[in-house]
Amino acid sequence: MPTFRDAQQGLWAKYDPHQLATPDAFEKNPELIWRWYHWRRELVAAAKPNAGHRALARLGELVPRLTLITQNVDGLHQRAGSLAVIEFHGNLFDDRCSAEGCVVEHEQEVAVPVCPRCGAYLRPGVVWFGEAIPEDALNESFAAAADCDVFLSVGTSALVYPAAGLAKIARDNRALVAEINPHPTMQAASYGFSIAEKAGAALPELLELLAL
Repeated sequence: MPTFRDAQQGLWAKYDPHQLATPDAFEKNPELIWRWYHWRRELVAAAKPNAGHRALARLGELVPRLTLITQNVDGLHQRAGSLAVIEFHGNLFDDRCSAEGCVVEHEQEVAVPVCPRCGAYLRPGVVWFGEAIPEDALNESFAAAADCDVFLSVGTSALVYPAAGLAKIARDNRALVAEINPHPTMQAASYGFSIAEKAGAALPELLELLAL
């Protein structure tokens, strides 16, 4: 499944991501934005959780408490069975009212759906460029990082804040911090452990050791 920027393929190769993922872009051409997101939804719906997703879901069953904070919007963690998932950037399959911000259930099959409550356009339930991370997600993430025993930083560049600051919060509160990334980040040297492997390989191995 391509990442956000890698998904600029075929018809969409001529578009800059900022033309497809900003409030201004939606205001100017909501039908175009919805076509792009329907295409992305089809790609994601055809994907399946990998071994890393499944290992994290299983880990949540073995430890007293696991909070999973993700910058992904694909819902694959939930499909793998993870329960306590905090979505920093929203969920690709949610439809939100562009006026009220609430998630809306509807059965409209139109180019641009509207909110059944207020009539405003519905929009994909993801965080776009220039928008803030939902306050609830931030507060829950900061609290979990400050109160954990072990913090795993998995498959992230550790460059984009505020998500990149969570590992430091955990470390400052005496948690063991480990990075799992095939390409160690610039922050890896400050962590307790750095595992230069893909999540789909490293997480099942760690789970196997924990289950012994």
